[in-house]
Formats: sequence, structure tokens, C-alpha cells
Amino acid sequence: MKNSNIPFQTIDWKNVPRTEHKGETGTAYWQTMQFEGLRVRYVEYSENYKADHWCEKGHIVYCLEGEVINELKDGTQSILRKGMSYIVSDDLSSHRSITEQGVHLLIIDGDFLKSNI
Repeated sequence: MKNSNIPFQTIDWKNVPRTEHKGETGTAYWQTMQFEGLRVRYVEYSENYKADHWCEKGHIVYCLEGEVINELKDGTQSILRKGMSYIVSDDLSSHRSITEQGVHLLIIDGDFLKSNI
């Protein structure tokens, strides 16, 4: 992996453009900072959000507010609440997000999470 330097910077998320992504139900709103090999997102899922796909991408996820159900394709579920995180590498799980009341997340992903298998 190429080492890409990111200079010191602060991110005022209220000034980062917000994009809308419809789920099977509900809506996800992303605010994205993209760097070479690294993506940092502030993500809000509306209440009653259910992802419209199974994700294979690796993530580091930190729950800022609310809670989200993480469902794996095998039916296993876990709940992420405020102050909790999960981490997974690319191609190691098929997962999707489901909310009842909505949630705010900080999600980091990039080349460093590529699977070695």
C-alpha cells in the first residue's frame, strides 16, 4: 500500500455536503471525506432504515448516537449502541444495517482493511 500523507485538518461536518441513499426502507445520509485509499464518513440512518444490499466491504464503525442492528447474512444479529464500535476486514462478512429509531455513525474504511485471504 502506498503511504499517502494527510496534512493536519479539522472537519466541520456541517460544511461537508450530504448525499442521500435510499434503503430497502428508510434513508441513509452520508457526508464523506475521501483521501487516497481512505474514506471517512459521518452517516445518519433514518428511523426504520434497512439497507437494500449485503455489504462485503470492511469498516471501522463508531456509534455516535442511537443504535443500529448489524445483521449478518447467516441471520446473526448484534446491536451497536452509543459509544460502541465494530470492525471487520473486506470480504469477511456479508452484513447490513437496520434501525428502528435511527442512528448517527462515524465510518472509516479503506485499503488498509483489504482481506489477506
